[in-house]
Amino acid sequence: MDVVERAERFQSDFATLKREIGKVIVGMEEVVEGVLTCLLADGHALLEGVPGLGKTLLVRTLAQCLELKFSRIQFTPDLMPADIVGTNIIVEAGGAREFRFQPGPVFGNIILADEVNRATPKTQSALLEAMQEHSVTVAGTARKLPEPFFVLATQNPIEMEGTYPLPEAQLDRFFFKLLVRYPSLAQLETIMDRTTGAALPQATPVMDGPRVMELRALVREVPIAPHVREYALSMVLASHPGSPHASDQTNRFVRYGASPRGGQALILAGKVAALLDGRWNVSFEDIQKAAPAALRHRLLLNFEGQAEGITADQVVQDIVASLAARTKPAIEV
Repeated sequence: MDVVERAERFQSDFATLKREIGKVIVGMEEVVEGVLTCLLADGHALLEGVPGLGKTLLVRTLAQCLELKFSRIQFTPDLMPADIVGTNIIVEAGGAREFRFQPGPVFGNIILADEVNRATPKTQSALLEAMQEHSVTVAGTARKLPEPFFVLATQNPIEMEGTYPLPEAQLDRFFFKLLVRYPSLAQLETIMDRTTGAALPQATPVMDGPRVMELRALVREVPIAPHVREYALSMVLASHPGSPHASDQTNRFVRYGASPRGGQALILAGKVAALLDGRWNVSFEDIQKAAPAALRHRLLLNFEGQAEGITADQVVQDIVASLAARTKPAIEV
């Protein structure tokens, strides 16, 4: 199968999956595309929005579209790490007692971490090894998680009651942070029609695990030119105050910038965008498109930025504009 045909199949599979989700989910095109980008780039997604906007429904619908094992973990203040990763229990076997490992809900393919910031930091940290290494360690024994492994976490805005801020190390393990906006009037009318009638819409499976792994491998095969890779890495460095690449807003409002994982997210998301556009190479525009979702949760604002009401998205926009001005001749060539 040649490159063009493989890229066309990628586009077709992506469109089919997105269309199937659209049978249940109204609007949220940008969020759905971001979630699917995370899935196919082998990353994890963090969805933020007020309760009731369909974040959990989106994740459950995605699980219905994929022939994969789905697990839901409802994060609460009294949830413990063992409730997530599992624990050793004593069982009777042949008249003797022995320890046997009881897997937790993290042993699945698609994991919904619902309202992840309502649990304590100790419990939140139970996902760190799973998200990074695709394994968990219990009682000194490391156990691999099934592939593909994909975590979708939802969180409420930190201003709401009963929430804990996610540790920076955990935020950095999310490929994208996607903001779920309130629907428009027309979208609300469609939601009411679908959810208050006699028949509720249902999604059907359209893709299995091996195909997801094939698409992930295809994404990594997409080449990226050295100057485009340098542009993506310059964007990461531009998020660090004091860096030669830093923008004005970075130096003024940012305390800590993005880690190398931010560069990985920019490049892999750029490869997905290139395939969706029918190209076998990554462009500057692909990197720019991925920048807000890939960097907004990796920038820590200082006190001045918080006092001024500056958002991470505004800083990212300033970084993109600053780099575009500096690299304009190179882009035109």
